[in-house]
Amino acid sequence: MTKPPHLTLIDGSGFIFRAYHRLPPLTDPEGTPVGAVFGFTSMLWNLIEAARKSPEDDYLAVILDAGKHSFRNDLYPEYKANRPEPPEDLRPQFPLIRDAVNALGVPCIEKPLYEADDLIASYAEAAIAAGMTVTIVSSDKDLMQLIRPGLTLLDTMQNKRFSDPEVLEKWGVPPAKLAEVLALMGDSVDNVPGVPGVGPKTAADLVNQYGDLEGVLAAIPEIKRPKLRENLELHAEAARLSRVLVELKRDLPLEPPLDALKLDDNQDRDKLAPFLAKHGFRTLLAKLGEQGRAAAATIAKPKDEEDEGAPDVPFDLDAYECVTSTERLNWWLDEARRLGKVAFDTETSSLDAVSADLVGFSLALQPGKACYVPLAHVSGEGLLAEPVDQLSATDALPLLKPLLEDAGVLKIGQNLKYDMLVLASHGISIAPFDDTMLLSYALSAGLHGHGMDELSEKLLGHTPISFKDVAGSGKAQLSFAQVPLDKATRYAAEDADVTFRLWQKLKPRLWREKVTRTYEWQDRPLVPVLARMEGHGVKVDRVELARMSTEFAGEMARLEGEVHAIAGQPFALGSPKQLGEILFDKLGLPGGKKGKTGQYSTDVTELERLAALDLPGTELARKLLDWRQVSKLRSTYTEALQQQINPQTGRVHTSFSMAVAATGRLASTDPNLQNIPIRTAMGRRIRDAFVAEPGNVILSADYNQIELRLMAHIADVPELKEAYASGQDIHALTARQVFGLAADAPVDRDLRGRAKTINFSIIYGISAFGLAQRLGISRGEAQEFIERYLDRYHGIRRYMAETVAKVREDAFVTTLYGRRINVPGIRSKVQSERGGAERAAINAPVQGTAADIIKRAMIRMEAALAEAGLTGTRMLLQVHDELVFEAPESEAETAKGVIRTVMESAAGPALALSVPLGVEVGTGANWGAAH
Repeated sequence: MTKPPHLTLIDGSGFIFRAYHRLPPLTDPEGTPVGAVFGFTSMLWNLIEAARKSPEDDYLAVILDAGKHSFRNDLYPEYKANRPEPPEDLRPQFPLIRDAVNALGVPCIEKPLYEADDLIASYAEAAIAAGMTVTIVSSDKDLMQLIRPGLTLLDTMQNKRFSDPEVLEKWGVPPAKLAEVLALMGDSVDNVPGVPGVGPKTAADLVNQYGDLEGVLAAIPEIKRPKLRENLELHAEAARLSRVLVELKRDLPLEPPLDALKLDDNQDRDKLAPFLAKHGFRTLLAKLGEQGRAAAATIAKPKDEEDEGAPDVPFDLDAYECVTSTERLNWWLDEARRLGKVAFDTETSSLDAVSADLVGFSLALQPGKACYVPLAHVSGEGLLAEPVDQLSATDALPLLKPLLEDAGVLKIGQNLKYDMLVLASHGISIAPFDDTMLLSYALSAGLHGHGMDELSEKLLGHTPISFKDVAGSGKAQLSFAQVPLDKATRYAAEDADVTFRLWQKLKPRLWREKVTRTYEWQDRPLVPVLARMEGHGVKVDRVELARMSTEFAGEMARLEGEVHAIAGQPFALGSPKQLGEILFDKLGLPGGKKGKTGQYSTDVTELERLAALDLPGTELARKLLDWRQVSKLRSTYTEALQQQINPQTGRVHTSFSMAVAATGRLASTDPNLQNIPIRTAMGRRIRDAFVAEPGNVILSADYNQIELRLMAHIADVPELKEAYASGQDIHALTARQVFGLAADAPVDRDLRGRAKTINFSIIYGISAFGLAQRLGISRGEAQEFIERYLDRYHGIRRYMAETVAKVREDAFVTTLYGRRINVPGIRSKVQSERGGAERAAINAPVQGTAADIIKRAMIRMEAALAEAGLTGTRMLLQVHDELVFEAPESEAETAKGVIRTVMESAAGPALALSVPLGVEVGTGANWGAAH
């Protein structure tokens, strides 16, 4: 029996974005971005070849969106309003993708005012009516409405084909009822309103019980869940509107007609080969045989291959030039423009970029070709100091500024955020740029450090001059401005030379090791954002800090007196030797262990062990822990922060380190504002000293349980996903699951707290021993809790097993955005180290994805605030899952909405999460009040 003709309809938008996110950002010989074009062409070619080999007559077309506006926007202006603009490097690829479709000889169809889904639905309906079978190539859930006998959906992202049974399994309803479910649950990506609190499971249950949306709305009085009933009543019209928005048009005129979609048996190589050659697609040209090889010979060699293939040049520090005239400086700047790239570094008076004075700068044009431009060196010290023969900043910086801001010249640096901050005070920005520290971090996070000296030794086999070699050390150390020019030139120009060579080694590895997205989309765009945040700083109330410091000193004295009373004698609380003797010799507490020095261990772990015992004398350990905490708060924050207020700005300027944590998390130093303890009331009070300027307020925006939400998505845990979709208390849910309570049983505060500990401990891969310590229970009981938890949420058990298996094989894991997190400890011969590495690997994809998401929010935030006209609202701090802003009182309410929208949508469009991201935004006169 002859098979009926078959029609393949390709959702072009889905194909484009899949290709864009799957492949590195390649460029063609002319420098045009073509990564998405290459991926799209490859995938479409494979589909065409498969169709040509099939026994039936084949029809095929690519369907695209004609534009952003459709008839649905006329019905509901907010439709798809939250969707961000396509990435900058994707926009020029859209017309090239149309060229690719034409070159491959298949129709490319689009229609103004209608979406690709409507065209797909109309062609599919016509094909079924004509007796054809249909495959829709897409991962779009809206198109699953069309599925029926003879029509399937192929999701190439999952390599899975959907027919009636698969839709029923995924959504709980057959395809014919899917639109009813979609209308109820809404869609945050397309901004379809739906009904708040109704997730896919609840929507499916309602539709199965009452038939369709109108049946559900008619049955509102019967619904027993009060909150669900209330939401359905309040949002009935929004649900009806949503039902119209998700309905696909199935009767549009077919232009071109169905017959015109028939696939040619022959490929027009005369049309295809020039297209592939023009854009440098060598691997695809190879499929065209001799004609392809001839076309490939015309492709110019990419510049990065030329750079990487350059021979190593020996270091000659005496060959560097000290530039002291505008004529020579102009020569170097002109050469940089001619070559299109230059390594750049600054020399300053301080490691504090906000307060540092610029002493000079260095440039490197190629390996071995570097110079130093001194600006503020002196000969002698104090009153005897005299300027040396050099350029002034007044003469040099106006010449340098156009180069650093020239869009046609790539600036290469090592930790360029520092240089950006230094030059910002001179009105100079740096763009475009590459940062060798971040290149190394994207490639090797978790394997080694990313400082220039370490990278130079590791990758270049060269040990750079150290700062103490030119400036001395200790009390005799000179400022760099006092270093003689010959030594300063060797030191500074070498930094630029090393940086240029590191760039040549590191940059070509990005695409080969599949970490281009991490560098290009997550880390590099964040550099100028962080530089501006550090430059803004945050205001700290010195008077409030001093008051707290005095209060903490009094609390320390009180606790010290109580400790002495328990001990029966005075002793130095900060002396481990005296404390050990009191605890274990005088009071006779159990378990004291002496180290190699003969002293007892009195670290925090030992004190917490003793504090948990119910024995005479253990109260001393508890009091001492309190004393240590107050002492640390006073020394680290209330005292130290007063010294770190910048006298010029009156603000504290922390530095965000980007290449420290393997998971991609930022670190805060000088001062560290990410480790302010908030679990105790006294620790939380430190935040009260971070204040807004008069007329302003502080805004704190915090992701709610983001790591738990991501675990629900990554491990595909239906119970947790449904709970988040419907706004349930996740810790109460876990308490009922783990402690065997009824589904509607009340959960008291203590039980909820224990469940919260279990929730967050499990995603960190905690051992039974660790959980036992946290909950104050036996190891056996803790193991039972863990097993019960994993039995209830079996997706997490599966995820943990798969992750451990993968990291044992690869020695790395990845985030959902492709960030590679190396776990070298997994190869350790020490079992305890391997166990620790396994636990780290379990949490790393979750914590790393959370770090990627908040970085994406930060990168988008400034533009979103500016677009909303919020010129006075500024981002000040990032504390893991929290962003802190300062805003004029008149902007605060509007800013809250913009900030929440940006943060909630930050995962997309690269990633469509199956759980919503919750964001809590608070305001107040200080950080403590806002949080």
